[in-house]
Amino acid sequence: MHRRHLGEVFRRLARQKESEIEEGHLMADHVHMMIAIPPKYAVAQVVGYINGKSAIHIARHFGERRRNFVGQHFWARGYFVSTVGRDEEVIRRYIQRLENEDRQQDQLRFG
Repeated sequence: MHRRHLGEVFRRLARQKESEIEEGHLMADHVHMMIAIPPKYAVAQVVGYINGKSAIHIARHFGERRRNFVGQHFWARGYFVSTVGRDEEVIRRYIQRLENEDRQQDQLRFG
């Protein structure tokens, strides 16, 4: 799966809920995102929307096109949420560090 493509899918879905992904990184088995969500939306509403719609997109574009994927689960049910205030920069650096570490691991593996 192409990270850049999926990142754009996440950004487009967030914008549909008037939200913006400010930082993000796709790990091998999970995703880190810092999302600015307007107060009129519940966090669970935006995260659920992004999870559901991105799973449908992935199934249609990368899965078996013949299958309907009804009842299938792509993302895990749980997620972690924290509000960002004075620790915003710490969270940004954490996500960026993960991205850099992942990039270095890819270079070691693939030369």
